[in-house]
Amino acid sequence: MKQIKKALPCIFAALTAISSFEVMAQKAPDENRFTKVVLGEKLDEPMEMTLLKDGRVLFVERKGALKQYSPETGEIKTLATIPVNTKYTNAKGVKREAEEGLMGLIHDPNFEQNHWIYMYYADPDVNQHVLARWELRGEELVASSKKIILNVPTQREECCHTGGGMVFDKVGNLYLTVGNNTSNSGTPGYANLDERKGWEYWDDQRGAGNTNSLTGKILRIKPEADATYSIPKGNLYETLPNNGDGLVKKEIYTMGHRNPWRPTIDSKTGYLYWGEVGPDASVDSEQGPRGYDEFNQARKASNFGWPYFIGDNKAYADWDFETGKPRPNSTYDPAKPVNDSPNNTGLKNLPPAQKAFIWYPYGISEEFPLVGSSGRSATGGPVFHKADFPTGKRVFPDYYEGKWLIVEFMRGWIMSVTMDENGDYKSMERFMPNTDFGSAIDMDFAPDGDLYVLEYGSAWFRGNDNAKLVKVEYNGGNRMPKVVAKADNLTGSAPLKVNLSSAGTNDPDGDKLTYLWEVKSKAGKKVFKTENATVLLDKAGIYDVTLSVKDGKGEENSESLEIKVGNEPPAVAFNIKKGNKTFYFPNKPIDYDVTVSDKEDGSLTNGKIKPDQVAVSIDYMPIGYDKIEASQNHRGVDAVAFASMGERLMAKSDCKSCHIVDVKSVGPSLKDVANKYKGDSKAVEYLSKKIINGGGGVWGDHVMAAHPQISTAEANIMVDYILNINEPKTAKSMPTQGSYSTKIPDGQKSNGTYILRAAYKDKGTKVMKSLATEDVVVLKNPTLNPELADKSKGTQLVITPGRSFSMVGDKSYLGYTNVDLTGINEIEVTAQAQTRVGAAGGVIELHLDSPTGALIGTSDKIEPREMRMGPPPAQPAASTTGVPAAGTPATTPPARPNMNSKLKISVPQNAGQHDVYLVFRNDKAKDTQIVMAVSAIEFKASE
Repeated sequence: MKQIKKALPCIFAALTAISSFEVMAQKAPDENRFTKVVLGEKLDEPMEMTLLKDGRVLFVERKGALKQYSPETGEIKTLATIPVNTKYTNAKGVKREAEEGLMGLIHDPNFEQNHWIYMYYADPDVNQHVLARWELRGEELVASSKKIILNVPTQREECCHTGGGMVFDKVGNLYLTVGNNTSNSGTPGYANLDERKGWEYWDDQRGAGNTNSLTGKILRIKPEADATYSIPKGNLYETLPNNGDGLVKKEIYTMGHRNPWRPTIDSKTGYLYWGEVGPDASVDSEQGPRGYDEFNQARKASNFGWPYFIGDNKAYADWDFETGKPRPNSTYDPAKPVNDSPNNTGLKNLPPAQKAFIWYPYGISEEFPLVGSSGRSATGGPVFHKADFPTGKRVFPDYYEGKWLIVEFMRGWIMSVTMDENGDYKSMERFMPNTDFGSAIDMDFAPDGDLYVLEYGSAWFRGNDNAKLVKVEYNGGNRMPKVVAKADNLTGSAPLKVNLSSAGTNDPDGDKLTYLWEVKSKAGKKVFKTENATVLLDKAGIYDVTLSVKDGKGEENSESLEIKVGNEPPAVAFNIKKGNKTFYFPNKPIDYDVTVSDKEDGSLTNGKIKPDQVAVSIDYMPIGYDKIEASQNHRGVDAVAFASMGERLMAKSDCKSCHIVDVKSVGPSLKDVANKYKGDSKAVEYLSKKIINGGGGVWGDHVMAAHPQISTAEANIMVDYILNINEPKTAKSMPTQGSYSTKIPDGQKSNGTYILRAAYKDKGTKVMKSLATEDVVVLKNPTLNPELADKSKGTQLVITPGRSFSMVGDKSYLGYTNVDLTGINEIEVTAQAQTRVGAAGGVIELHLDSPTGALIGTSDKIEPREMRMGPPPAQPAASTTGVPAAGTPATTPPARPNMNSKLKISVPQNAGQHDVYLVFRNDKAKDTQIVMAVSAIEFKASE
């Protein structure tokens, strides 16, 4: 019996080990067992969501809207609008869009009993961000229930970084991410360490590195029932008496953050996880390391190093912005960081810096190559534990137990990150690798186990058609059909013929499918039971088109489109009349002409559309440029041009007889109207109806006449003009035709991009709102990075011990799409073939349209070369004291020889615009043999 008892633990241990091995050995579920379901589209800058037990999804939008998705109705509705600030105003009085507004949302852990929600927003009047609590009774946000929990002082002169992510732990502590609120513009993508007087907003030592500031932190507080809060044990400075003699904020859980984003708590370990957006530098320099984004883990209160360290504690230089050089002894020590900035109001000696959990640059990451390369913006995501969803119907499989699902805003992927038994990083793999989750700004599991993703959309500071609320459902049994619905026309004048296609629709289980197209409008519904359909939409209006597909086992899925009939969208073209359409050449002019035509409005050519109604801009964007900065400028140019149309419509109407811009007349001044309705999200709809229908009683006894001849679209344009009449016009549109010299702006490097853009917003029609169209031409620097080719075959990237990009095997190639060869007489490729890597050498062929297309040029042959470093010089004779003899030259290591060759390919005249392929040839090269390494490709213009 003793032997049996002794054996039982061994048996149980063996069974446990086998079970653990089985989980580890599990294969990732097929991607088609997961379905991405779109719940709502065309959102207006969604920011953060919170998921309720009754299935509702609450989310906030930057401009102040609190919205709800109801699973019962399948609809999204606005529950309330919170007044918020959405503008920065710099020291010169120039206004521009801000990252701030309504930034964060979470429901209380006891929401079913107390109905509390918390929102984090930019105060509309005071320079501060506010954490407040409200009651949400059903679908009513009770205004009188608002309680201020916490204020975070901020500056509103310079952009950026706000944070706003929130999460509760299991004991009711609330974590809040707070951005550094520090300008990026003072340094080319490195640490913000500007200590000059007057440049305080460019010094993050006053924020993220300051123990006496709430910015650049993750805060942890315990909200109490009376709307106060207590400080949890274990916060970074919780034990210091008297707030460290006034030098610390006890709310700080972690510090040293630039832009911490969406946080999550591992329900099993209690560890905190989040994504963090890093700076923009693309190369290491004397000022410090290139930029890295991070996904981080905190097991306890800690310092994560910014602005002194990035990634795995790569240190920045203590940079002197007066001299543009590093200060003596400028290397920061991650074990003992010191904040000696004159802008620091906290402790001088900081806690040791913790290295990032995952870190990656714009380029290929040596440590985490799977994350890829390109733009970057680390969001965050949840840690999965099946026990968190005891009643879920579609809970993710055991394979994901304990894994952290992280999403990347720019790159559009979700990674499944595996940790070992100690919580350390072990590995990562793509989750749903063939599905794009671009612009994901929040991601979390709902109480029922479905994964929800909130997607901001592709353009900054405005609503986007691709701004969506989606959920990912897991199906362990019969799988739902994948549905693709397409239409060859989405807008146009009546009658509009539309071809509907289901191409791409399939069933992962191979079941036979049935198809149902429904085309709905106010006039009625048309139904087609075919895979594809053709429909003639002969009346103006908005048509909702839905393709529903059902398999033989009852699973159904659908996809919808919206088709607008009654207003042909404008045709806008930014035409380059003289110059290259792919590349710019510094200081060389380009002649351009913008054309605009609209079926209803006329055209620039016939004079019915005026040049000042067209937004035209040409911007130089340095490499790694901030897309937010570009969007801010475009919005300013658009506002000026589109306001011109509103002003013209006002002038054509009788409005001017009763309303003057800045003086009260029969009716109020336009500026008074703008002030009265500032920040009112319903003002455009309300005032448009008033213009059309007339009315009175708001400004006195005088009744405004009705204007039934004005369409809703025209009224919208007029109201937009009025409501923005007080905004300073800081951006100026360029002429619709002219010549522009592509001069590199002072202080900028010449490897950036020119963005040429034209946009026009039409007047709309009586039955259809205005439509805007833009045309964008991107002119690249003529020197291309071979690693970023549009198409490639046979490439190999090695990043240790040095970076090397090689072409492997005969007929390997690099392809670039739609390249204009006008004015290009030569392509120069910087390459090398080293014998120490067994390079074969060879020639480069230039082909058009495909790797086997027309051959129009060939380079000279590059022969393999041996890199000879040579022996070091002989050591100098030493004196008897062991010191080198007087007059003996100091020894220096030999310089590394330049192994690069410039391979030139002549380009014939009038080659035109084509896909261009550089094909690397050596018919004696083995399939896995390097032909040559390539470091640059330059398209050279004729003089």
